[in-house]
Amino acid sequence: MESIQIRKAIPSDAADLLHMARTAFLQTFTAGNKPENVSAYLAEAFTLEQLSKEMENSNSVFFVAEKEEEIIAFSKVNFAPAQTDIHDDESLEIARLYVLEEHLGSGLGKRLLEIALDFAKKNGKKYLWLGVWEHNARAIRFYEKNGLRKFGSHPFPFGDEVQTDYLMRIDF
Repeated sequence: MESIQIRKAIPSDAADLLHMARTAFLQTFTAGNKPENVSAYLAEAFTLEQLSKEMENSNSVFFVAEKEEEIIAFSKVNFAPAQTDIHDDESLEIARLYVLEEHLGSGLGKRLLEIALDFAKKNGKKYLWLGVWEHNARAIRFYEKNGLRKFGSHPFPFGDEVQTDYLMRIDF
């Protein structure tokens, strides 16, 4: 793990970050979903234009993990104005936490989660929350193991269907 560096993303990371995000998304969400819904979501949420817009938003911060100058994981956190739900000034949302499949189980996800928790605390937040697909058992176990608890759910439009994301949080 010592050869992996984690830092805040900068605008010039956009293309590499987009490639990594699309790859991790496909690795995680292709199974159990209709291919046309996966394609539709990628076309909507994972374009260079959309990612650049998100990176320019002062209420969102991206952290990237690099190994040998290649982005292998990232997280995106949102302050209240950019949050997908809740919109509580006392909270920080993890909107995305993606790790390439070959690095799952390496502790990298935990490091990114810890960075988000520290970032939330340094910014005076009282809790951190996120939404996780109800069928992503591995991610749910990971978050529960790291102290997050389910407190609700919300609908997640995905192509021609509406899925359910569990809402999870940790207070500090």
